[in-house]
Amino acid sequence: MPVKKLKDFLDGQNVRYVVLAHSPAYTAQEVAASAHVSGKDFAKTVIVELDGETAMVVLPAHRKVVLQDLRDVTGAERVRFATEDEFERLFPDCDTGAMPPFGNLYGMEVYVAPELAQEEEIAFNAGSHTEVFRMAYSDFERLVNPKVLSFTT
Repeated sequence: MPVKKLKDFLDGQNVRYVVLAHSPAYTAQEVAASAHVSGKDFAKTVIVELDGETAMVVLPAHRKVVLQDLRDVTGAERVRFATEDEFERLFPDCDTGAMPPFGNLYGMEVYVAPELAQEEEIAFNAGSHTEVFRMAYSDFERLVNPKVLSFTT
């Protein structure tokens, strides 16, 4: 079942979206394949810590975060990946690792890769390992107001 908080938020904003059910999958590439979504359109959410503050970075499933690039573009001195133990408590309504890229609903900054920002539609985990939301990137941008920065390889 999709995260109620996100579904209620999107419904309250009159956003059009589709929920896709898929067989259980855990990595972004597996989820994209299982949901029949291109890896370039699938928004992978990675939790990082920037100078002690938790943030989300959102990038296409087939890309990887380059911490040095993230450090350079954010101006943070200390940048690292958060561990599952550190972030799972921040998303009590989500399966571990299946959080949607809506940091605004969880009190954190969101950074998105430019190539994802160029897509007409994006798909992303709906809070579980068996469902994906697909919606217009323009709606995501309007609701989340992410900072578009280059931090991938």
